[in-house]
Amino acid sequence: MKHLKNTKRPLILTIDGKADAVVQDAGANQRLLDIAARADASEGIRQALEDVRKGRVRPAREALAKFRRSRAIPR
Repeated sequence: MKHLKNTKRPLILTIDGKADAVVQDAGANQRLLDIAARADASEGIRQALEDVRKGRVRPAREALAKFRRSRAIPR
């Protein structure tokens, strides 16, 4: 744990010379999770913009009306 806290770098554990596990401090793990969450959000935005560019969109009122009809939800 001292090594992890001092170096701020992950420790790679090996078995027979091959990487088998990585140990890292909680802060580093949280930073990786935060980066992954931002990447997921960015990809979602990219896909949405592509849908708009390719015309794969419809007005919200139209989509909601279709949803209500398909579920027999009264207005």
